[in-house]
Amino acid sequence: MSSILNLDEVSRVYPGVQPVAALAEISLAVASGELVTVMGPSGSGKSTLLAVAGGLEQPTEGTVTVNGEPIAGLSAAALAALRRRSIGFIFQQYNLVPLLTAVENVALPLELDGWSARDRAVAAEAALAAVELADVADSFPEQLSGGQQQRVAIARAIAGSPRLILADEPTGALDSVTGEAIMRIIRERVDAGAAAVVVTHDARLAAWADRILYLTDGELDEVPAESAAR
Repeated sequence: MSSILNLDEVSRVYPGVQPVAALAEISLAVASGELVTVMGPSGSGKSTLLAVAGGLEQPTEGTVTVNGEPIAGLSAAALAALRRRSIGFIFQQYNLVPLLTAVENVALPLELDGWSARDRAVAAEAALAAVELADVADSFPEQLSGGQQQRVAIARAIAGSPRLILADEPTGALDSVTGEAIMRIIRERVDAGAAAVVVTHDARLAAWADRILYLTDGELDEVPAESAAR
């Protein structure tokens, strides 16, 4: 299968009196139909890896390619369009718009990308149903629990069927049963042809992946599933 995400010798160094190397010459290819989980201690560079992969941060060295397109040379507008059309982000922070309902929050990226009102409503409602929140579509974020807000954020990420899903602790605010359900949704999207990179601390959730990677001190290694579960 074709690679959706490619990182080639990517480094990310944060400048300062003592520069911090968050990523050190990382190479990673994630194919269509592949779910990769990334584990590692806090501060190991996991969130930086996702930010660089999704074009939210630029690497200090190396190249990042999404859907066959190198993102380094893109204008800000072109990069924003690529993220809207090809990448579904799930952040630790929900980043919901307080003045929009759940369904409006899910539909917002589709509206920005020019979808018709009817098409984006259908896609947003289907995404909310997938995360079992169809009954709160017209609720505002402040009326929802933390776990419900996280599921709205996940619905927003999968609406429109992006080719690449990047998730930073997507089940952090959820109970174990709901967390498993969310990983099942991501797995289904991947089985339908998407690629996904999921950061998690939970080895049980990592077991949903085709590959489990371990990031420490900015370096990435693949580990056997049985080792990650210990």
